[in-house]
Amino acid sequence: MDMDYNPDVCRLEPELLQLNEVSSLAIKSNSYVADKLFEQWLSLPDSTALVKSLVYKAKTGISLNVSGATSSPKSCNNLVPPLSPRSSSGSPRITKQRAGPSVLGSSLKIANEPTKELIPQFYFKNGRPIPNELKERCLFRTNQFFYGHANGLSADEFKPVTKEICMLPSFFSSVLFKAIDVGNTGVVTKDAFVDFWVNGNMLTKDIATQIFTLLKQPDLRYLTQEDFKPILRELLVTHPGLEFLQGTPEFQERYAETVIYRIFYYVNRTGNGRLTLRELKRGNLISAMLHADEEEDINKVLKFFSYEHFYVIYCKFWELDTDHDFLIDKENLIRYGNHALTYRIVDRIFSQVPRKFTSEVEGKMGYEDFVYFILSEEDKSSEPSLEYWFKCIDLDGNGVLTRNELQFFYEEQLHRMECMAQEPVLFEDILCQIVDMVKPQDEEYFTLHDLKGNKLSGSCFNILFNLNKFMAFESRDPFLIRQERENPTMTEWDRFAHREYIRLSMEEDADDASNGSADVWDESLEAPF
Repeated sequence: MDMDYNPDVCRLEPELLQLNEVSSLAIKSNSYVADKLFEQWLSLPDSTALVKSLVYKAKTGISLNVSGATSSPKSCNNLVPPLSPRSSSGSPRITKQRAGPSVLGSSLKIANEPTKELIPQFYFKNGRPIPNELKERCLFRTNQFFYGHANGLSADEFKPVTKEICMLPSFFSSVLFKAIDVGNTGVVTKDAFVDFWVNGNMLTKDIATQIFTLLKQPDLRYLTQEDFKPILRELLVTHPGLEFLQGTPEFQERYAETVIYRIFYYVNRTGNGRLTLRELKRGNLISAMLHADEEEDINKVLKFFSYEHFYVIYCKFWELDTDHDFLIDKENLIRYGNHALTYRIVDRIFSQVPRKFTSEVEGKMGYEDFVYFILSEEDKSSEPSLEYWFKCIDLDGNGVLTRNELQFFYEEQLHRMECMAQEPVLFEDILCQIVDMVKPQDEEYFTLHDLKGNKLSGSCFNILFNLNKFMAFESRDPFLIRQERENPTMTEWDRFAHREYIRLSMEEDADDASNGSADVWDESLEAPF
């Protein structure tokens, strides 16, 4: 063998020999035996080649990955040769490993296990638990309001609780009272209120969820038009800006209906008559309710509740409904806005493409259908309006407006301009103008996404089927421009309703003066107000 062996270089651990026939204590007591056994192993041809390979790797700096090598504080440079394979049946060492995991394996397993982090609970089926401070403050206020009323509060006495403790609009008092007084006893006790509002986790819910929970039917997950009638009845009775309607219950009902139709027009974006909690949160109805509760002049609440807006809508409907059967046909609607609309667009409306009529009479439009129409016609900047008219122009219903579809509707506009001795504008010029206004992603067609978010999209529809507004847009009416600058927060509908209300009120005053009395009017000519 071409290498020198120095027995003092390192010592061999007796256990590594795995000699079942010889006791390890005997080998430890007689190192000579261990040395001879080691020399005998080194004399084997395979051992010589292995040792040379290990020495070479050590000199060149290559890491020594020796299978079966074991670190030992008594070994030198970890140059321990691998053990020859043996049968596991006769080896107590192998048997011991099978009996349980090794200490080294156990520590590695523990070290490799990911640290478990406790994730706080983020979903609560019945609402988030009430913080102690909030609960105590609510109970303190409750004790104040119920002090001296051991038998409970009546419906009238309960109204301050609705506004001051529950922080809801005051016209929700009756709905909240009935929700607590399930037995119809006529009173709400302190314990019943605490059980419903505090223990029922209503206190921790946001105001939209609270309102949604109070209004909806227990077995439904959405709001219907009927669900809003109780709060509007209370609003009509209690709001100082609507006191003058208390002697005319018919118009109280019409006002409530109009408010509900406007709510569903703007908030129920799916248009299915089922207003969800998500839609309620995304809309501006809650802020409008709070505004209506604080504002004594109901006409300043432009969103949904303005009486002047209701007056304009109802009078416009009354003017068109010549036989006063509360239904409108095509010939009636074509007179809207001094014959501003084309026959083709009116045909599309009555084909019920943009919205299915609620009227059960064939070929007739009801009051609710008219509300949707006039809101869409007079404010083409809103998303519901853009969707309404997009469906009308999309003849094949493929979700895009093509050149041919635009030309189909503009042809009648062009003919009307020629009949009125107006200088006609060719469709090619109109198409270029619309492309410049909308700036679609693909100039070959227009999508609803192209139209939304563009302030001039409404004017594009006016070009196609409303001649009066088209001419006003072309001439850039300075009166309208000044109005927009003076009231930038007002919508097109707000400005229209304001102008029309002034006009209608002036006409009514003139009629009253001509009749010589404010109590006399011709019912066939104007609405019975």
